[in-house]
Amino acid sequence: MNFWLLLAVNSITFGGLLFLLSAGFSLIFGLMRIPNLTHGSLFMLGAYFGASLALGYRGAAVNFWVAAVVGALLVAAVGALIERLLLRRLLGEQLAQVLVTLGISFMIADLCLMGWGGDPISVATPPEFEGFARVGSLVFPIYRLVIILVAVAVAIALWLMLDRTRLGAMIRAGVDDPEMARVVGIRVSRLFTIVFALGAGLAGFAGMIGSPILSVYPGLDTDMLPLALVVVILGGTGSLLGSFVGSMIIGLIYNFGQALLPELAYFILFLPMLLVLVLRPQGLFGRQLP
Repeated sequence: MNFWLLLAVNSITFGGLLFLLSAGFSLIFGLMRIPNLTHGSLFMLGAYFGASLALGYRGAAVNFWVAAVVGALLVAAVGALIERLLLRRLLGEQLAQVLVTLGISFMIADLCLMGWGGDPISVATPPEFEGFARVGSLVFPIYRLVIILVAVAVAIALWLMLDRTRLGAMIRAGVDDPEMARVVGIRVSRLFTIVFALGAGLAGFAGMIGSPILSVYPGLDTDMLPLALVVVILGGTGSLLGSFVGSMIIGLIYNFGQALLPELAYFILFLPMLLVLVLRPQGLFGRQLP
């Protein structure tokens, strides 16, 4: 019984990381109508930035959570520059945007390899969250429970922002009908930058807080990007609820598949995506794109 519960906790933890990665991805896809193929690289870049700060590669080490926030802000700035300097010049040219984001992802991967080398970097669990929590005879890693709580807190914060603020109303209007949003005076181009930076920052933050579990290594981007794509397709573009539910589903499928049927793990993982594409192309909670 303890094995199954621990596997479930690990699955939900991984689902929380996927949510932080895919929530911004989903909003970017819903608002800008392009799959941002740099998203996995931004996840990896945030992990490298945060690890450098936390381990003190360029000076005194800083607190783990401070490193995570600063790394997220740096990645958000990179995302804003990508959107303003490159993607904004390619409005409406979806194939060019996809190719540019793919090219940028390769460039970021090469820069990370040049700057940090090819060896994996291990990041220690924050000291205050080391060890295990006991509930009767059950034992759970404290840090994994913390990641779950962080993912839930971010989900609530994003929901409040999207449903209770003027900025959220403008983002929802831009996702639902960008042309009408422009008519009523919403600067959709500014929304592009805000959402792109927000999505990039969340990806960078997820990369850092996931580093004690996943470690930081070249190729982390290509491992995480397909999972984020599956989450967005399953949950639906532009849907925060879809990202959350899709992330939990994929987290459970991925971990249980790896543990029980490792030879069929990817078949089991991508099967729901194929079924959704055939039966409900807009995703479980998404809307048909105009």
